[in-house]
Parts: sequence; structure tokens; C-alpha cells
Amino acid sequence: MTEENNKLSRRKLLKSTVIGGAGTIVGAAGVNSLAPIVLPEEMVFAPNHSHWAKALPPANPPLHADLEADVVVIGGGFTGLSTALHLRKDPANKKVVLLEASACGNGASGRNGAMLLTLTEDRYMQWSGDPALDKKVYDLTVDNIRVLGELSTATGIDCELEQKGALQVCNTPEIAAAARVTIDNFRSAGFPFEFWDAEQTAAAIGTSVYKGAFYDPNSGQVHPGKLVRMMKAATESAGVEIYESTPVTHIEEGAVHTLTTANGRTVRAKALVLATNAFTSKLGYLRRVVTPISNYVGITAPLNRQQLDEVGWRSRIPFNDCRTEVYYFGLTQDNRIHIGGGPVDYSFNNGLRDRADSARHSQLLHEEMVRIYPKLTGVPFETTWGGWVDMSLDGSPAVGQMGKHKNVFYGIGFSGHGMNLTSVFGRILADLVAGRGERWSWLPYLNHLPPYAPNEPFRWLGVQMALGYYRVADPKTP
Repeated sequence: MTEENNKLSRRKLLKSTVIGGAGTIVGAAGVNSLAPIVLPEEMVFAPNHSHWAKALPPANPPLHADLEADVVVIGGGFTGLSTALHLRKDPANKKVVLLEASACGNGASGRNGAMLLTLTEDRYMQWSGDPALDKKVYDLTVDNIRVLGELSTATGIDCELEQKGALQVCNTPEIAAAARVTIDNFRSAGFPFEFWDAEQTAAAIGTSVYKGAFYDPNSGQVHPGKLVRMMKAATESAGVEIYESTPVTHIEEGAVHTLTTANGRTVRAKALVLATNAFTSKLGYLRRVVTPISNYVGITAPLNRQQLDEVGWRSRIPFNDCRTEVYYFGLTQDNRIHIGGGPVDYSFNNGLRDRADSARHSQLLHEEMVRIYPKLTGVPFETTWGGWVDMSLDGSPAVGQMGKHKNVFYGIGFSGHGMNLTSVFGRILADLVAGRGERWSWLPYLNHLPPYAPNEPFRWLGVQMALGYYRVADPKTP
């Protein structure tokens, strides 16, 4: 879209935390720097009650003996599992150990909205002005969906990967008009995107609420719990040792790192990979890089044939809208409709406890589902849940290495695109550990951290100001 009509994106939301947060109190730099000391973050791991969690693999036993390894990975989500899998493809990594604080898929990997999107949040359906670079990122993420499909075949685990495309629907005529211009730009640069008018959009997803849509034929959807199961099976088959219910409580960095777990066991390794996303700051790393934002999802029981016909979602293509506090929809293979997003929350000091107001969010999700599909008025959610998105201020992710010995590696800031991008970053992290980072020198996210996010109390103040502003400025429902 043109800059004037560009959608109100989540990256604009979080950029406001810099304005409303860092600039809230003049001369507060001293308080800001003291915040991590005065306000240590709480280490808590809320259990996953999502619909997808029913398909997660059985948890492994915790670590009960001290270990030495070539590489230790912290985090059993998609980033950690993918990184560990690709690390084992290098003969130098004879022993790779993965430590998960709770259970594989307990975090965002097992709680999300199941959309398998191309690109990154800061580039998705947005004209950056560098089409050659955008196309290279696009092709990388498209190819990764192929890789996931091949891994599903190799493991024999069906993760319900569907690549029928995805829609970003336009909430207003103005956004639709601008979308048409943006798609023309993308197509001139070789992208396969299409603009769908209101009639074509309605025919595909069964609702006339939206005024048009972006269509990406290479995006899709997947069952997150089954994808975790597939990734874990492949990773263990490659020889990775996975220990669950094993939170790391202390890291002593060095040429050889020493990690201490909650039960007092230690793991020593030459390389450390932080695959902890929204939990990374709990270990004392990258506190100012991302902001964990609470998000919510609800899913129905399987719809019968009459209900499906009345809804009219014939294409089964997943979609999200153009609001800052975006809503996104999916239809599973067993005919459940799920909706996620809407009003988000931030808990003071990067808090990750389940929030007491989750029932209100579930109600808002149901109201939006019924607004889009009135025939579902009497259909309740079977399950609702919450989780955290590791949002960066500009919507950009980051992958790289740091530390005195350059042997601490990280991937972070997926900002809602983690279903696909996490496993892309797993490949990159494995190359960085092996000293092959030069092959990714073209990637703008390599060793380039997102903008600085202020510490408390300015972070909380900034997020609240930003949320208040965008709830007024977001496109109104018809």
C-alpha cells in the first residue's frame, strides 16, 4: 500500500512504546537502567490448555545427571527443535542437548492461530521499497514450507499442513483501494500475490463483511500440536537428547558455558542457543529487544455439514484482517472454526502468568466470530486459551550471536510469523554455530537487533498509551 493508506500494523503499535514509554518521563535513564536489578522478572511457565495441546508428544523425563555437550539448546518450541535438528547434520556436533523448562510445545509453538505465513511481520503485505530483498526473504520462507512438508513425509507424521494460500482481508474501502495499488507493485516485482475484490473474497470465505483482500498462494495453515510432534520426532531421531521439565536457572558464560538447572544439575557446552522467545529475558538476555504480548484463541467443536454449508467457507483458506489488534481465522481438517487475536494485553515487567481477564477476551472473540459468521450465533467455543507473542518494536525478527566469546546464539522477535520463520531461523542458527554465517550475510535480520524497548515502568506506560491510541484509530467494523 501507499504510506498514507498503509494498514495499522502491530509494528506501529509497538513503535509507540518508544514514544510513550522512553519519553514519558524526562531524565529517567537512571531509573530505566536500574529496573532489571530492582524488578527481577518472574520465572513462571503456565501450562498449555489449548486445543492443539491434545496432540503434543509425551514429555521426556527431566535431566537427572550432569552432562557435557558440544551444543546446548534452551527451549523446546519450533526454534529450539529446528535448531537442534539442523545442528546434528554437522558431524562436529556429536552431542546436542535440548533443555525444555516445561514440555515441548508448551509456549507459543503450541498455542498459536495455526497460520503458516510467508515473509516476516515487517514485510508481510507491505511495500518496503526494496523488492529484490523482499523477494529473497519471500522465497526463503516459501521454500521452508516445502521443507516442512518433506519432513512430514519422512517422519510419517501428518501435521495437517495445507498450502492453499492465505488472505489478508481489508476492513474498509480505503484499505482495499490501497491494497490494489500495493498488489500491482508486488506483481511487477515478481511476487505471485493477487488482489481479490469484495465479491471474490466473499465467495472464498463465506462473508461479505470485507471489502477485498490480499491473496498469497504460498501461505497456508498447519496443526501446531502435530507440527511439534513431528519436529520432536525428527530431532530425537537425529540423535538429540531432549530433557523436559528442566528449567535453566543460571548461566555462567565462558569459552565453555555452564548451565545450572532447577534441580541443581549442570550442562557444560561450547555453544549455547537461546530458543526461548518471550521467555528469553527471564534468563537475563535481550530484555529490551522484545515485548511479550498476550494473545487469545477460541475454537469450536467440529461443525456438521449443514453448519458448514451455512457458513459458506468453501475455500478453507485462513485469513486475518488489517487491524492493529488483528483478528485471524482458520478452519481445521476436522471442521472446527478457530479465531484468535483481537484486543491484546501486556503484563507489567514482561509477566507471563495467565491473566484473570481471559473470559472477557473469549467473549470478544466469540462476538467477532458471530459478526463475521452470523450462522454461528448459537455455536459456543469448545476450548479457549491464551499465549504470548514475542513482539519487537518494528515487527522485525533477529537472529545472531553475541557474548565475549561469540558463542551465545539467539533467534527472537517473530511477531506472529513464528509458525514458519522459527524453523527458518533454526537452519540459520545451526550455520552460525558451525561458523557458516557468511551465507546469510544478505539477511537484514542477521546480528541486527530490533529497536530498543524501555524498561519498566516506562514499558508498561508506553504499551498502555499505544493500545489506547490504536483502539481509537483502528478501522471500525462495518
